[in-house]
Amino acid sequence: MYISKYQPLAEALNSALENDPFYITLLSWIPGEAEKRNALIKYMDYSMTEAEQYGLLYLPAEHNYGASIWSKPLDASTELLKLQQKKAFLKDELGEGALAIYLEIVDFMASKADELIAPDAWYLSIVGLKPEFQGKGLGGGLIKPILDKTDQQNLTTYLETFTPANISFYKRIGYETVASFIEPVTNAKYWIMSRKPLV
Repeated sequence: MYISKYQPLAEALNSALENDPFYITLLSWIPGEAEKRNALIKYMDYSMTEAEQYGLLYLPAEHNYGASIWSKPLDASTELLKLQQKKAFLKDELGEGALAIYLEIVDFMASKADELIAPDAWYLSIVGLKPEFQGKGLGGGLIKPILDKTDQQNLTTYLETFTPANISFYKRIGYETVASFIEPVTNAKYWIMSRKPLV
């Protein structure tokens, strides 16, 4: 059984992202709104723990209203181990249905990103801020400290968003739209955005 490590932050990410088509579809086979909510909180908690081990988890010191979760390029054996652990988590905690949905969506999106994004780019996989604290200038603070690091290392970063309203926010911190696609499982449009290092 999965033991939560970041419950309050996982709840914050849940409230920020529960209406995202990716997560709605991921949880679509789970009956009951409470069960869906608990599953997504667990998923967010796992994602933060995974980032600690394999990527980068940014938690601002001044509040616990949100977080950003980053993936970094890994060698093939480490990437395989990470995927095996993720698949085991999804199967054991969210069920076979969620695992199948996750793999189908992620495989499609990865195939598109691989054609457009440099292999050494860092990926902003999840970022979220509690809705009641949005629009107060806190969102950029979840991302900019990591962009300072990638700028110093001369690295590109990228993200994918299903939310058109987020595009202007990302543009303000230096991202540009690279492409957009209809993801076939969600049947929703999403955008790939990339930011080159500021040197």
